[in-house]
This record gives sequence, C-alpha cells and structure tokens, in this order.
Amino acid sequence: MTKKCLCAKTIAALKMPGSEIAVRVTPKASRNEVTLAEDGSLRVKVTTVPENGKANAAVVKLLAKTLGVAKSDLQLIRGAASREKLFRLS
Repeated sequence: MTKKCLCAKTIAALKMPGSEIAVRVTPKASRNEVTLAEDGSLRVKVTTVPENGKANAAVVKLLAKTLGVAKSDLQLIRGAASREKLFRLS
C-alpha cells in the first residue's frame, strides 16, 4: 500500500462544514502524521498510547492542525474505542 501526502485540494474537500471524515488510527507509531491511502481513506498515526482517551485527543489535535480548523470543530461521532473513527466537522 502506497501512502500519499495530502494536497491542498484534498484538504479543501475535507474542510466542508458538516462533512464526515473517516480515519484509520495507528497508536504508538514512531511519528505523528496524516496520510492518504490508495483507497482514498485517511490514515492518522500518533505516538501516544491508546489509554484513557490519550490517543483520541492526539488524533483530534493532529487532524485539526492538518485541516486548519479548531479542535472544537471536530466531533468524534463513532469509534471512541476503535481504530476506525468517524469525525464530523462543524
């Protein structure tokens, strides 16, 4: 599986208010990064451990920084205890 960098067009498409963003999270990674997989899904890697919501908080922070929105604009809809998560951008 080849990973791609997120281009400005992709980020602009994700920043639409009300859009839902599906991500696959990899906790305890070697570095924090957001990539686009071949199938078009977002992959988020965070260095934090998946306990007590630490990894979820790191994902929200990294995703908000990547999209250029406030952390409070991202709402976790589904997947609080799963690697597959769904966020809504308000």
